[in-house]
Amino acid sequence: MAGTTHSVTNQAPPLVQYDVFGADRALVEAVERHLDPGVRDEGLTELSGFGRTAGSAQVQEWGALANENPPRLRTHDRYGHRIDEVDFHPSWHRLLGKGVSAGLTAAWGRPGGHVRRAAAFLVWTQVEAGNGCPLSMTHAAVPALRTDPELAARWEPRLTSTVYDRALRPAGQKPGALFGMGMTEKQGGSDVRANTTAARPLAEDGAYELTGHKWFCSAPMSDAFLVLAQAPGGLTCFLVPRVLEDGTRNVFLIQRLKDKLGNRSNASAEVEFDGTWARRVGDEGAGVRTVIGMVAATRLDCVLGSAGLMRQAVAQAVHHCAYREAFGGKLVDKPLMRNVLADLALESEAATTLALRLAAAYDDGGEQERALLRIAVPAAKYWVTKRCAPLAVEAAECLGGNGYVEESGMPRLVRESPLNSIWEGAGNVQALDVLRALRREPAVLDAYLREVGRARGADRRLDAAIKDLLTELADLEGVEGRARRLTERLALVLQGSLLVRYAPPQVADAFCAARLGGDGGAAFGTLPRALDLASVVERARPVC
Repeated sequence: MAGTTHSVTNQAPPLVQYDVFGADRALVEAVERHLDPGVRDEGLTELSGFGRTAGSAQVQEWGALANENPPRLRTHDRYGHRIDEVDFHPSWHRLLGKGVSAGLTAAWGRPGGHVRRAAAFLVWTQVEAGNGCPLSMTHAAVPALRTDPELAARWEPRLTSTVYDRALRPAGQKPGALFGMGMTEKQGGSDVRANTTAARPLAEDGAYELTGHKWFCSAPMSDAFLVLAQAPGGLTCFLVPRVLEDGTRNVFLIQRLKDKLGNRSNASAEVEFDGTWARRVGDEGAGVRTVIGMVAATRLDCVLGSAGLMRQAVAQAVHHCAYREAFGGKLVDKPLMRNVLADLALESEAATTLALRLAAAYDDGGEQERALLRIAVPAAKYWVTKRCAPLAVEAAECLGGNGYVEESGMPRLVRESPLNSIWEGAGNVQALDVLRALRREPAVLDAYLREVGRARGADRRLDAAIKDLLTELADLEGVEGRARRLTERLALVLQGSLLVRYAPPQVADAFCAARLGGDGGAAFGTLPRALDLASVVERARPVC
């Protein structure tokens, strides 16, 4: 009903009923760039349809409802039997089903599969990030399972299926299955070699009995889990099915669900194993080596997830300012607001461009690209996820008081924004992993320098940044204490190289000036005035 005291004016319309993919020019161009001509049109059509689904009023409402109605743990049924089930709001199941049917677990072996999936994952994160965890875990489990051809043959068709079956029953009876993961324990955290969960061999070849706990178990409603435990031969990877082949439930005791800052629609659990049946994956003592492919894939998903959150935050901020008037004109036309929006847009485009480049390296699969991924994934995971939180807060501020109100959706983005910097190894873990790669694998630095060197001579600030980076790499005395700075520079130089090669000149110019040339400040909105900021902002504007 209309109010009787005033008319509601000067409010931006909801950002809804639009193509989330098609409205993101940086993402569309990245997909066009990295997909082979034979699958490009099909991929773009597929992603545009998925983008319209993501931008629809109905799906946006599902995202809000899933966030507002977090999962509930039911440890026992009415008769006192232990069941350890997690109840989700129907909207969460609808979102997860859409993600599975769109192929967000089906990249492996598909032409251009990783680029197409990466773009779709980035789009879907903008609806509600809480269903991204089971999609990511299921996708990432494939390389770990491939270390055991028998297990891969049994499970991979179900993990890459586009059918979502939520029923708790033996996986062999289901057309599609989801995977979770349980690595960390109370006493160790990221130091998984400190794990105490014990694995006792059984008479059946490859079968073990687990006793212990997991402090964080992702997606506890999944059909199976990859976990690390101490076997007689050392830390080993195991597959723990939720339901055994005879239909009985495995011992999988969910003690409680975590009460998290964000990502509230997703369930993260503490679980206990007490005589839990498990199947070994890989050799005893090779647990870390077995799961490393899974870890790398989930770290790339952290980059994609943060890039998606950043894009949605920027889209909301630019959309609001394009409609909102203040002090005699549109906010988007005010020089200071334009500077802020352009700075945010630069960060978002750099994140998207880098993430899709890494996805393309997965599709290529060559030795050079694998070496690049070894150093670029932890560097990107470190930097992109670190930039997500300040960007989300600044974008919310662009909406003023409206951005602090739950109905705007911005507080949900702010709460979600620190997540990916913590999951799958926090900042120090990523920086130390970069150092490990540099010290042990000489090919990774060569691959990195070849990649950034493709833009040499195109921008003096980029050239100077590459030279400074080489100087820093030549002096590794006491390098651990400055590992974060080194990792940051590796990520920024790589982003600058990609933007110089692929982005419009005004975007590359602004990025190199602010991020590599020292002409930007610590806060967003401090870009030098000589830049073409209006074009940068217009490029980031989502067109409904």
